[in-house]
Amino acid sequence: MSKSVVLPFVVLLALPLAVASTDAAPATAGLAWRGWDRGIEESQKTGRPVLVDVYTDWCGWCKRMKVDVYAKPEVRDYLEDHFVLVELNAESSDPAKYEGKAYTSRSLAARFGVSGYPTTVFLRSGGEHLVSVPGYLDTERFLLVLRYIGEGYMDRGVSFQEFQKKNPSAVPHR
Repeated sequence: MSKSVVLPFVVLLALPLAVASTDAAPATAGLAWRGWDRGIEESQKTGRPVLVDVYTDWCGWCKRMKVDVYAKPEVRDYLEDHFVLVELNAESSDPAKYEGKAYTSRSLAARFGVSGYPTTVFLRSGGEHLVSVPGYLDTERFLLVLRYIGEGYMDRGVSFQEFQKKNPSAVPHR
């Protein structure tokens, strides 16, 4: 067979694979992740708190959290209803503004004391830092933290332990 006949044939065979790989939804499809400045602005307009996923490109646990936790329908639904979502690459030099100061994504992660990945940072709608939660959390534990913050228990001064006692159905089963 000549190359002029083989090449189109190979392209036709590879096309479905290329289309499938571009159509394959990322693990967090359906979640509206924003950049830092846009997310903070949207949070101020909507009054919803901010969840910041601080990650690095090389972090295996970050990728696993996206696939195993953020992709779960119950997590996606809760996040969409209660938070503005921001992704922050802790090794990026992308510009970001916070509290009237100029940062890079890297220096902003350092500003929040992030030293391991993933870390989930929670902010009030005005941008005030609430808490940083380091490490990978499984779906049940992550939903528990989301409810604690998203439903205002933390803002009302309820301790996390008290929240767990009053919400036994929210406590992860081990």
